[in-house]
Amino acid sequence: MRLHHAGISVPDLDRALRWYCDALGLEPGFRFEIPPAGLRGAFAVGHGGSGIELLEQAGATPGASRPDPPAANAIHGFSHAAFEVDDLDAAYARLIEFGATGVWPPRESPQPGVRMAFVADQDGNLIELVQPEAA
Repeated sequence: MRLHHAGISVPDLDRALRWYCDALGLEPGFRFEIPPAGLRGAFAVGHGGSGIELLEQAGATPGASRPDPPAANAIHGFSHAAFEVDDLDAAYARLIEFGATGVWPPRESPQPGVRMAFVADQDGNLIELVQPEAA
């Protein structure tokens, strides 16, 4: 079994899809609409087919604030999406250039042999970047 995708509710599907593809280097995938539910969605897909499902629901309201990992972990439910990168410092800088908010700059992870960083996307969703040591 492997993770296929994580879903994130966003206020503007087109803007979010463009950002995830441009900033993270993901590719636009399957788009869909469920008119009776007022729902539009699209996938942003990475290497190996896993990715993020972005969902725009008519009438949705912002959820609880999750400005950093400790605050996100204090609320049950979705905390963050994580992406493995080859160059943590470059990936962090790229996301900041594309309008992400820096949350935790690149640093050592609690997991031995891994560096990590956190940003928030344009809607405040936390994104973790991880870079394992080269084998």
